[in-house]
Amino acid sequence: MIHETVVTTCSLTGMRHVAPMGARFEREKVILMPFRPSTTYDNIMATGYAVMNFTSDVRVFAGCVTGRKSWPTLPADTVPCVRLAGALAHAELRLEHAGGDAGRPVLTLRRVAEANHAPFTGFNRAQAAVIEAAVLVSRLHLLPREKIETEMGWLTIAIEKTAGPAEHEAWHWLTEAVAAYYPRDERAIERETS
Repeated sequence: MIHETVVTTCSLTGMRHVAPMGARFEREKVILMPFRPSTTYDNIMATGYAVMNFTSDVRVFAGCVTGRKSWPTLPADTVPCVRLAGALAHAELRLEHAGGDAGRPVLTLRRVAEANHAPFTGFNRAQAAVIEAAVLVSRLHLLPREKIETEMGWLTIAIEKTAGPAEHEAWHWLTEAVAAYYPRDERAIERETS
């Protein structure tokens, strides 16, 4: 099972990096498989540490895939890294093994500290839709346009029915990114100019 989390890392010079990332859990171990090039991968390989953040603020997921990577952080408790200030919980990780292939390495990390900061009250459908759309936006270069547009259409239903202000803001960032990625429809341009 893949869990959608936000991974924070730091470079050797202390530059913070925030990235949504799917993670697999195997008891006290966490498996990350970043696509390269990846700042997350580079930072983990350089320092040996990362923090996995659990948040219900889906703006972080949408923001990171649309270029909004500056989120408030706090120092981690035991590792030389940072955690999201708004995280409901976080786990501090130490690299144990790096393997896999050059394009998509497999990083095995061990949990060395964990903390809960606020209760998780559950996701609404709009939050789940934003996370799913963020995954689609991160794969615009890999998936056919028709699939992206079809999926975004279905996800719009959940946004319209259950979104609050934060989800609407995140959704706006994602739909802007999709519109910017694809050239305008030639037929629409012809209608506007005739």
